[in-house]
Amino acid sequence: MPSNATFFIAGPTASGKSALAVELAARVGGEIVNADAFQLYAGLDILTAKPSMEERARVPHHLYGVLPLTDTCDAQRFHDLAVPVIADIQARGKAPIVTGGSGLYLKALTHGLAPLPRGDERMRAELRARPLEDKVAELLRLDPEAAATVNLRNPRYVERALEICLLSGEPQSRLRQSFAGAGTHVRGVVLDWERQALCARIDARTRRMFGLGIVDEVAAAGELSATTEKAIGVREIRALLAGQATLEQTVTAMQTATRQYAKRQATWFRRERCFQTICLDSSSAADYPLESALQVFHEGNPDS
Repeated sequence: MPSNATFFIAGPTASGKSALAVELAARVGGEIVNADAFQLYAGLDILTAKPSMEERARVPHHLYGVLPLTDTCDAQRFHDLAVPVIADIQARGKAPIVTGGSGLYLKALTHGLAPLPRGDERMRAELRARPLEDKVAELLRLDPEAAATVNLRNPRYVERALEICLLSGEPQSRLRQSFAGAGTHVRGVVLDWERQALCARIDARTRRMFGLGIVDEVAAAGELSATTEKAIGVREIRALLAGQATLEQTVTAMQTATRQYAKRQATWFRRERCFQTICLDSSSAADYPLESALQVFHEGNPDS
């Protein structure tokens, strides 16, 4: 595999992907490409935990803050943004290092896009207005396998799966099968933290966000799209600003939501077989993720 082949760093939120990507890029002459759904947006830098200005100054970073907060985005649009950026990096002889925790966005690059219908804003508005229980019942009627493939507690996932069924006339699980078996050529790692240690990292990072000014950042954000409104912390901090929650309640709510999200991400990545797993816990040496990633990066690249 050529030394400028795309390399992926995946894992749940707060697992240290951004820091590892910087260190790896610095060692191998790589450039970082964002694959986090919310870090694509300009603004809300604290809320979305974008890499610091110091990190971005060390090595080139791409696709951070490239969309206005009022835009919507999905895996297709991300794919269309990322592919030419990756090609340009490779044309210059550099290694693209794609990093993020948005599973569908990463899968759009590692496996290609399934032939799913484009979103229909009118239908999405109608679906958002319906009770979740009603949407789940219709989805399971149209696609019984959705019980095992869709997070039925997440309205956004249920709405998208139901939208696919309604627009295509086929079960969404059947259409998504085109992903199966792909990705065998992929080179990358996934950071898999011991649960308690990751939760401690999440809780500490959330508290740091409040010290950095996350409340003022959300207050000044203005209009948000249906995509950016889903970012963890938007709803919680708006409740704080409206006097509906205390500061401590807001911190706790964000920590809980982030831990739940991280658990779903970890479950997603454990099902993927194309990445090599780096297992981490509170006793892991600081340089262990980098040394492990370097080993995977150089496998099959004797001249890199």
